[in-house]
Amino acid sequence: MYYPDELVEEVRMKSDIVDVISGYVKIQKKGSSYFGLCPFHNEKSPSFSVSPGKQMYYCFGCGAGGNVFTFVMEYENYSFPEAVKLLADRAGINLPEAEYNEEARRKESQRARLLEVNKEAAKYFFYQLRSERGQAGYQYLRKRQLTDETIRKFGLGFSNVTSDDLVKYLKSKGYEDKLIQEAGLASFDEKYGMHDKFWNRVMFPIQDINHRVIGFGGRVMGDAKPKYLNSPETMIFDKSRNLYGLNFARTARTNNIILCEGYMDVIAMHQAGFTQAVASLGTAFTPGQANLLRRYVSEVILAYDSDGAGVTAALRAIGILKEVGLTGKVLNLEPYKDPDEFMKNLGREAFEERIRQAENSFFFELRMLQRDFDLNDPESKTRFHREIAKKLCGFSEEVERENYIEAVAEKYHIGFENLRNLVLSYAAQTGLAVPASRPKSGIQSRPDPEENKRKPQKLLLTWLVEEPAAYQKIKKYISPSDFTEDLYKKVAEKLFEELEEGTLNPAAIISLFSDEEEQRKVAGLFNTKLQELSTKAEQEKAFHDIVVAVKRNSLDYFSRQLGTDVSALNQVIEGKKALEELSKTHISLN
Repeated sequence: MYYPDELVEEVRMKSDIVDVISGYVKIQKKGSSYFGLCPFHNEKSPSFSVSPGKQMYYCFGCGAGGNVFTFVMEYENYSFPEAVKLLADRAGINLPEAEYNEEARRKESQRARLLEVNKEAAKYFFYQLRSERGQAGYQYLRKRQLTDETIRKFGLGFSNVTSDDLVKYLKSKGYEDKLIQEAGLASFDEKYGMHDKFWNRVMFPIQDINHRVIGFGGRVMGDAKPKYLNSPETMIFDKSRNLYGLNFARTARTNNIILCEGYMDVIAMHQAGFTQAVASLGTAFTPGQANLLRRYVSEVILAYDSDGAGVTAALRAIGILKEVGLTGKVLNLEPYKDPDEFMKNLGREAFEERIRQAENSFFFELRMLQRDFDLNDPESKTRFHREIAKKLCGFSEEVERENYIEAVAEKYHIGFENLRNLVLSYAAQTGLAVPASRPKSGIQSRPDPEENKRKPQKLLLTWLVEEPAAYQKIKKYISPSDFTEDLYKKVAEKLFEELEEGTLNPAAIISLFSDEEEQRKVAGLFNTKLQELSTKAEQEKAFHDIVVAVKRNSLDYFSRQLGTDVSALNQVIEGKKALEELSKTHISLN
């Protein structure tokens, strides 16, 4: 699937990257660019830059980068045509029916067909719940006090007791066996042939943030194992990039997200009006899911089960939330086990009060830790205080650490100075507080030889984007053929063409590549860190050295081809001549 290049460029030009990204990420202007925390990896110091001049973004921490299409593709988990359509709708541009070619058809059709077959399966399960054969599932949901409206909102359904109903239905709709299996809806073995993955279960369709069905969870009727069964990961179902209920929760307009353990907890929360509730997808909470939440809120309230397993899961989640810079709080659900049970017994107002009283995650950790110590025994009490000091060392910012020392000292009746000294002593003994040291001169780690060849090429492409006038100074010596990496050469061909015509547009060059990973790499070529030099003479020498390095690497590359490629001879002859002239030439950057 593709749209004409000129139309894609029109959509890009009418979608200012700063406006689009600021709708997802908090960014602040610093110099000529904007900076914020990268939404694609864990970081505490902003390394995510957005350049209005280049109409590109780039993270100097993880290397994520591209133009406005790349950002939408990576953030929303969209394909290139889907990103174009979203931005076109945003800009008020009417798109024609998308055209197809063979290559695009191969890339897009599988994803589209998987979404299509999952949607059809969800409709089938939804219908079965309302049929006579689905009464066991329907009565189960009604017994759990779910209304018809809630059942409809979440698209809940039922998979029949017989083990091949869905397969037969989907095949009658024209879906082939291979697709049904790849969607995770069926399995094949020699004994039973093609059979449904889900049977005799209440079905929970799992939707992405755009309400598209990407997988399923199923709760068995009766005592069969496993109690809950989830779809396997597929091309469209990545558990680390999705959370159950997030398609509703992300528009809840609250200042927090309530993180639950199970699907039923989420549904009960939403039915009670707490539409910010989500749950992980049958697995433990992951850093990827924490980063997903960070896009929408700064505070997460953990509403995990109050039993031992729930406490363990909460302690693990607290560490993950802290790692990505999210504030975590813990809900006290006692005397009930989970949010669903709490809501049924005490109701919405009591739950709201518990939210207001949610415990600071650090104090929750200390309270759970305290269970292992007898505070009436001086030795045990001392060990507890040492453990507190150890945990306080985990705060890297001095102000935050001092604030917590003060709060903990007051809560546990420890003298502030005593606790502070214990923290400093523990840090010194264990090496948790190591003074910063400058790298020793002389001995340096040996760099990758291949990277030594690529680096000057990347630096030159970035320099030409930053300083287009420099192109006229070097075009006599450097051509696209001097770039020895295929991707670099393709980029150089288009970049040099635009520089020659005076129509430099790096963001448009990225759009020539529909693959997300290629777009990221191209963005990296335009955002390689240039050395900060104070004088014009230093800048000119650095630029000259880069150009010479690119030419020398090109000469070496084609010299190695001489045994097999006759055309390489001309490159070598011209390269030697250009390199000799370059070494004697001063390149002015005026």
